[in-house]
Amino acid sequence: MKTRDKILLSSLELFNERGERNITTNHIAAHLAISPGNLYYHFRNKSDIIYEIFLEYEKLVDFYLDIPEDRPITLEDLTFYLESVFDGLWSYRFFHRDLEYLLDSDRRLRQDYREFTNRCLVAISRIFEKLADAGIIQPQPEELRSAMSLNVWLVITNWMAFLKTAHALEESTSLTLTELKQGIYQVLTLEIPYLTADYREQVMALREKYRPCLPESADA
Repeated sequence: MKTRDKILLSSLELFNERGERNITTNHIAAHLAISPGNLYYHFRNKSDIIYEIFLEYEKLVDFYLDIPEDRPITLEDLTFYLESVFDGLWSYRFFHRDLEYLLDSDRRLRQDYREFTNRCLVAISRIFEKLADAGIIQPQPEELRSAMSLNVWLVITNWMAFLKTAHALEESTSLTLTELKQGIYQVLTLEIPYLTADYREQVMALREKYRPCLPESADA
């Protein structure tokens, strides 16, 4: 692996484990047993590292949301989309923990993230459209489909923050991938009013697999 790739991989690991704000370029260099000068040869600063990591995350999500146009969509496809998106959230979880701060710190990142969000909303809307074509949900007018897509995006991107507050976690590393994927339950809940009779039972069974286990205090 090239030094540049090692820097990105180690930075992602450290950011996820300890939080981006707690990690400096010196920490990254020490973790890799390289000199700070070697790191700066590849990246001018930490912001450049974060930006490159985001570009990798962006490509990953774009790949996951590549919707087939030559065949009907299936529940297996829907499950893959949801599992994959939440896997991506987990692999790049530092980014969504400090999203507002990171976007405020880098104009390039702010602009690219806005475009990334818009592409994701278009993809989610297309998924709803294809689900309707497949008879899994009822057809929706474009305005409602856009609103539903935004609601799904809000659940996905804010589920981690909710878990952190609901569980009153002191350390973000206490969060598990299983807990994060329980957000799929919430996404599928949004679809319940629009499910067709033929698929309602299947979707409800799929949804139940991700039922969140929240603290008793949160339930109360």
